[in-house]
Amino acid sequence: MVKEQRVEAQLLSQEAERRVSDQLDKVEKINLDVQTDLLKIVQGQADGISFAGEGLVMKGIRVQEIKLQTDSVGINPFSALFGQIELNQPVNASARIVLTEVDINRALTSDYLRSLMQNFDFNVRGEMVSLQLQEIQIHLPGGGKMEFTGKVFLQEKGITRPLGFTARVRPRTQPQPIMIESFNCTQGEDISVDVIVGLMHKVKELVNLPHFEFDDMALRIKNLEVQQGKLILLADAQVRQIPST
Repeated sequence: MVKEQRVEAQLLSQEAERRVSDQLDKVEKINLDVQTDLLKIVQGQADGISFAGEGLVMKGIRVQEIKLQTDSVGINPFSALFGQIELNQPVNASARIVLTEVDINRALTSDYLRSLMQNFDFNVRGEMVSLQLQEIQIHLPGGGKMEFTGKVFLQEKGITRPLGFTARVRPRTQPQPIMIESFNCTQGEDISVDVIVGLMHKVKELVNLPHFEFDDMALRIKNLEVQQGKLILLADAQVRQIPST
């Protein structure tokens, strides 16, 4: 009986895996395991869902590696019988995500991410300054540091001026907050020190956002590990729904 129940769970996992794969532009390797049995499926329960993938591409964004494990979940038993995992309510999960420097920079030029890069406003001595990001590159030299080169347009008192910059940052980790080690202007004239300081504070504010939204998932970064050429994120996730066709 136990074996028969496990076969049902395997069939459900395989069909759910296929449905998730159909939502991706490209995938090198994927494994989805619904930890349940026949009786629990009928009752709309699962002990958890584990997901692991390599070389996942969606909306022009590539993830080198991702591992995710949820807590126990409530699922729609009728949908589950047809191979579709439909969550009854959001579920908590832990995630480990690996991104390469090449993939991060390619993603920064994707239409999806560029559509999210709206104008940012920040206050400088009671005056609002608008920032529009034009281009940015990230370098991961290792040693726990990230380096940025970029160009923005600053609009201040009705005047728009370009600003090129380089910055070196130690990202937030569990024991320490984000630290900006250096910030240098490579293009731009008559940019006041107050504007530069305001811009640096805005960068820290954006990097320290409590969570990030990605379709049916919200991520709260717990730790960032910067290695040469890649970035490893450990995060708590809230999964609202499993992608399906």
